[in-house]
Amino acid sequence: MKEERETVHVVVYGAEIKCASCVNAPGSKETYEWLQAAITRKYGEERLHFQYYDIHTKGQLGAEDEIIHQLLDEELFYPLVLVEGEIVGEGNPRLKSVYKALEGYGIQQVSNP
Repeated sequence: MKEERETVHVVVYGAEIKCASCVNAPGSKETYEWLQAAITRKYGEERLHFQYYDIHTKGQLGAEDEIIHQLLDEELFYPLVLVEGEIVGEGNPRLKSVYKALEGYGIQQVSNP
């Protein structure tokens, strides 16, 4: 288990415009909202902080330029999901991977989904 944290940060990088190969997938913002709803339903909101960054918007406080450049250069696929700075999903993120990362930081389930 990783170091338990008081607040665990879940960050999603994405864009309004879908990539050419993502036509049938939900958009980045929809994926962010879906993840936030699924995670808070299972774990509650108490120790979680969610943030969304649009890769085409300049000057976003807290956004990592290196990650944005990798997404713009197509080295990584969006939506890109990070838990405490660690990539846990890209393109079409899987809840199971995100849940595993959260539990690694001591986040515990509050209800049975």
